[in-house]
Parts: sequence; structure tokens; C-alpha cells
Amino acid sequence: MKKELRVAAYAVCVRDGEILLARWVDRDGRKRWTLPGGGMDHGEHPVETAVREVEEETGYVAEPTVLLGIDSIRRGWLRRLGTPGDWQGLRIIYEARITGGELRNEQDGSTDLAAWHPLDSVPRLERVELVDVGLQLWRDRPPVGRSPRTDPGNG
Repeated sequence: MKKELRVAAYAVCVRDGEILLARWVDRDGRKRWTLPGGGMDHGEHPVETAVREVEEETGYVAEPTVLLGIDSIRRGWLRRLGTPGDWQGLRIIYEARITGGELRNEQDGSTDLAAWHPLDSVPRLERVELVDVGLQLWRDRPPVGRSPRTDPGNG
């Protein structure tokens, strides 16, 4: 069984009752809102990853201010030849504030749109579960950086 680990960093940017989200486009063309962020390059610090990804996906310059937590997800998958794989995603989530730049959409990336959304509208958005994880961490600020989940099998 092939094992794969992906480490990524994300930012929860909330101001004036709104959260900054990027719309992710999956391989099948489905579009869902997510936190700005993404995979860490080799040798890159997670703070640098979060700053780089926010700029790439939204046009904004962000300053991480607090480490909110670390989330881990695990998924099984079938590889091309039908053999099973075991994928784990380690997601480092920061609170960040916008310090510059201008809102724009990513070009030739994994997202196609960036926008501010009122916090109370988030439950009605088509979104990935990372948005809920990030908001829960932002609200709860758990001392060990992990919020309890209703689905323990998801990470």
C-alpha cells in the first residue's frame, strides 16, 4: 500500500464580520469555497506557505498572527493500477490579518475566485469541510490546537 503525506498551511482571515475564502475547483470541475492556503514547498516554513498562498489565491498580503491549530485528515484511495493507497493531509491553520494588496482572483491555479463572505452566510455556501474546521478553531481557540469533531473517522 502506497502511503502519501501532504503538509499544507491555511489562513483564517476575518474582518468586519466577514471571512476571506477562495473557490477551489476540483479535478471534476466541482467548485467549493475553501480557506486560502495550500501545499508547503520543500524547505518552506508553514508561515511562509500561508503568506504565499493567500497572496497567490486572493491578491492580499497577509500576516499570520496566531497559530490556531493543526488538523489531520486521512483518506483511502485506489491508485491507477487498482492498488490501494493511504493519503494523509496535515493542515496547519493560522489566524491572519490582511496588511496590503488588492482582492483579485488567482490565475492558472487551483482556485478561480476569491471573495469576502459574511460569517452568518457560511453555512449556506458550497464549501469544503476545512472552512468549518478553521472557523471552529478560530472561535474555540483550543489550548492544544485541536477542536473536537463529530466525525472522528475523518481525521
